[in-house]
Amino acid sequence: MFPGFFEISIANGRLYGSPIDILNRGAPVALLAIGMTLVIATGGIDLSVGAVMAICGAMAAWGITEGYGLGLTLLMALAAGLACGLWNGLLVAVLGIQPIVATLILMVAGRGIAQLITEGAILTFNHEGLIFFGSGSLFTIPTPIIIAIVTGALVTLIVRRSALGMLIEAIGINLRASTLAGVNTRVLLIAVYMASGLCAALAGVIAAADIRGADANNAGLWLELDAILAVVIGGTSLLGGRFSLIASLIGALIIQAVNTGILLSGFPPEFNLIIKAGIILIILVLQSPTIRTMVIFLSPAPVSQADTEKQAVNQ
Repeated sequence: MFPGFFEISIANGRLYGSPIDILNRGAPVALLAIGMTLVIATGGIDLSVGAVMAICGAMAAWGITEGYGLGLTLLMALAAGLACGLWNGLLVAVLGIQPIVATLILMVAGRGIAQLITEGAILTFNHEGLIFFGSGSLFTIPTPIIIAIVTGALVTLIVRRSALGMLIEAIGINLRASTLAGVNTRVLLIAVYMASGLCAALAGVIAAADIRGADANNAGLWLELDAILAVVIGGTSLLGGRFSLIASLIGALIIQAVNTGILLSGFPPEFNLIIKAGIILIILVLQSPTIRTMVIFLSPAPVSQADTEKQAVNQ
């Protein structure tokens, strides 16, 4: 359908091509999906990740334009993401506020905070060190792709090579039972939301570095929808429980492939939101208890070994 879509070339020490562009442009969504997967696995949701991206991108741009070193600037941006995650975690775990409401607070206020940091302007910069995180490359591979892969590998290693992943799933399946079993659910919930905030901070730094500036109004806009969609495409139920980070990353690539396909097809970009909303609706319907009950009811009953032997004897 798209001639040359899978062609990859090397120019100026960097890989180019539609597949590379999908991976590169999908890196921020992939990072958001990593944190969102952990949050959704606990039975929660984080609607603030797009706003946290704006805050952390603004912090990075502000720090570098104020003359702070690259290391300190990155540290401030990541610390801002952790602080946002801590705020969400405290509201959910300590005050017992519903996650969708708790994170909605920062979703609304976050862009205002970002605008306060940038004083209502688009902060631009030309610091090559910071720009490297958005448009640089390492061993011909774009930096955002490397950051997303390394982050995904580290988080997967942590949650699957320890009991942490099992505890997260236990909270999502039954929070009260996990608490009674001795799991420190409050600390774990706070840690999960802080991880989501940290992933959003990384995505925010990449977004700011890519455009060489901080746009508080548009940075990360609607990307929380893409992150949630990537997670549900990956098979994680919005009700919580079992999760797969690798599947969520694949879901993020599917979302970016849809975006790229729509643009290459000549359709207006506005179709993206409609198609994504339709995909979410279909997945939610398929995951609904009513549909599951219907599938179980309509499925043929399994044939036992005794019945099989009886039929063989009769024949």
